[in-house]
Amino acid sequence: MINDSELILNQDGSVYHLNLLPEDIAETIIFVGDQERVPLVSRHFDSVEIKKGKREFITHTGHLRGKRISVVSTGIGTDNIDIVINEIDALFNVDLQTKSLNPDIKSVDIIRIGTSGSMHPEVAMDQIIVSEFAVGFDSLMQFYKKQYTAEEVEIREALTEAFSEFVVRPYVGKANEALVEQYAYDLLKGITVTSPGFYGPQGRKVRTQKAAPQFVEIAERLDLKGRHITNLEMETAGIYALANMFGHRAISINAIVASRVDARFSEQPQAVVERAIQLVLDRF
Repeated sequence: MINDSELILNQDGSVYHLNLLPEDIAETIIFVGDQERVPLVSRHFDSVEIKKGKREFITHTGHLRGKRISVVSTGIGTDNIDIVINEIDALFNVDLQTKSLNPDIKSVDIIRIGTSGSMHPEVAMDQIIVSEFAVGFDSLMQFYKKQYTAEEVEIREALTEAFSEFVVRPYVGKANEALVEQYAYDLLKGITVTSPGFYGPQGRKVRTQKAAPQFVEIAERLDLKGRHITNLEMETAGIYALANMFGHRAISINAIVASRVDARFSEQPQAVVERAIQLVLDRF
């Protein structure tokens, strides 16, 4: 039995933050950060059967070419990812009436479509890339016990050494290889850095002094046995780490709308996001 304070439900029996019942969510789920991006995805569906929301968490569930799909807005940051993935897992793997685990544990597919900034010269503006690995510089995984593969440990140790001035020890997660093969077989694969903020944590300075003034430059120079830090955003590492722990499959598709290498921002950010949405939906 799971205590009521561990898994909180609304009066209608739905999970507390997402406001969803088990029948409201599909086993293939697209994550977007911005709630206004949810209808940009669901407008491509052949039909939409569910529209629910609470706070920044908006969900549309429908069908595309006979396949049931949900699109969920997560908001910004891995703190929200912690909420979304835990509650999605509960919808599939907990009997919400008895608060006990289901006898058969299900795995779901999670495809993030998000904006990101380039951190390497080979990653062009308005390009779409996939995160093969993601490194989190936030504190989320201090609160969980995660099993690491040898590849993940190697990347984590290299990043820990390269950014030794940071107090937070980075964690690493990997994309699901089958999803990469299905959705991103022709995309550039890279290592994504996930930061806990948009300004200082991503090396930006408006009216502050940066604790790590060479953050972007160090990341750009790193060579991890032929792999490179390619881009920077705020959710992917949390998605990968939690999905791996729960046994779900996850992939992150990144629309590059900024270049931290040459300090530019895209002139057509909405167009590259729409291309990323269309790429994913075409490959279902």
